[in-house]
Amino acid sequence: MTIDASLDAAPLRAPVASPIASLLTAPILPTLLRLALPNMIAMVGSTLVAIAETSYIGRLGTVPLAAIALVFPFAMLTQMMSAGAMGGGVSSAISRALGAGNRDGAATLALHAAIIGLCGGLFFTAMMLPFGRSFFALLGGRERVLDEACGYSQVLFSGAIAIWLVNTLASVIRGTGDMRLPSMTLIGASLVQVALGGTLGLGLFGVPQFGMPGVAAGQLVAFSGAAVFLLWYLLSGRSRLPLNVRAFHFERAMFFDILKVGAVACLSPLQTVLTILIFTKILATFGTEVLAGYGIGSRLEFLLIPITFAFGIASVPMVGVAIGAGHLQRARRVAWTAAAASGLTVGLVGLLVAIAPSLWVSLFTRDPGVTAAASSYFHWAGPAFVFFGIGVSLYFSSQGAARVGGPVLASTARLLIVAIGGAGLVMAQAPAWTLFALVGGAMVAFGLSTAASVAFVRWGK
Repeated sequence: MTIDASLDAAPLRAPVASPIASLLTAPILPTLLRLALPNMIAMVGSTLVAIAETSYIGRLGTVPLAAIALVFPFAMLTQMMSAGAMGGGVSSAISRALGAGNRDGAATLALHAAIIGLCGGLFFTAMMLPFGRSFFALLGGRERVLDEACGYSQVLFSGAIAIWLVNTLASVIRGTGDMRLPSMTLIGASLVQVALGGTLGLGLFGVPQFGMPGVAAGQLVAFSGAAVFLLWYLLSGRSRLPLNVRAFHFERAMFFDILKVGAVACLSPLQTVLTILIFTKILATFGTEVLAGYGIGSRLEFLLIPITFAFGIASVPMVGVAIGAGHLQRARRVAWTAAAASGLTVGLVGLLVAIAPSLWVSLFTRDPGVTAAASSYFHWAGPAFVFFGIGVSLYFSSQGAARVGGPVLASTARLLIVAIGGAGLVMAQAPAWTLFALVGGAMVAFGLSTAASVAFVRWGK
């Protein structure tokens, strides 16, 4: 019998320990905001890192800027899978176990999660080191753009294990309702990444200039240090869920309880990145300026995922504990409250860049052609960001309830709209702005479809 099956059989068999109990009894919105705030601060750090890295690369020239547009979807894919998809599965399994009073089961789940994190990192290293160049070439990378993309990718993905471990172990801690420690760790890693990436990439303070590989090395070193710290924290007994490695025993059911949510959820970021890759391939035919402009625009779209992550991942332990304890109505109220907060925040960002795209675009380039392309993207896609925020937040809440099928199908619908619609517009020789409008329409479809799946799919047993 799996952990989840045992929860369905006897959801109230054991008392829920404090501070986990507060997730069941405290007012929803204040609790959600309290849990989301540390994540929001950490995500602001991640945003600053992305801005800094793009600024470094922009100073290196237009060719490196176009190259990062090829690598960025793969870099975000490993982040999204490890932190959002599989990470959400980890937090969900642990919070549901804690909600049912099964503390020992939650601790065993955490150790199994660490094994999954190691395997996930190894997979990305094994895929990107030998095949990265082929992937970038399929996206339209040529000559110097392709070489720059490979230089960045080789360094970054040699340390994919560190990225997966950091996000997996952070998800273990978040599953207990502790958002502060993971956020503080990510903030520290962000500071190291900015300082080291800038120094090595641009050759500051007398250090040789390593260019794109130097920028990637900043993230590699920062996440390696963060992984070591989180391992120490969990093994030292200081966390809410101390781990006992000596008592560990392999259980197939534990992997199933994580993977039945995490593995299915991984399809959603995979489809999201595939959507971006298809669109990148289409836009590559319009020239380097349009591709670089879209790279700036899509980078903000990717960075909105961490903002919705702050609200969505805060809802996971609240929903999971409520599901484990049998409080299904509260679980749904948490989900809709998080979706409203996420949609409002992201929608305001989208409206702002739609009205004044230069606020974002001018941070990275002064090239007229690149600026025009990025501005066109924001004019058409920016107003739809509100639906994107709602959809992503409900995707996380569905992880907490172990019901991710609907949100994944919504991602599939978005992918099909972009792929089929984009191909049709290219065949019709439509201008670039029509493709950007298509992206906005796909976001609307994604948000509405995800909301419908949450509204009509039964949660609980």
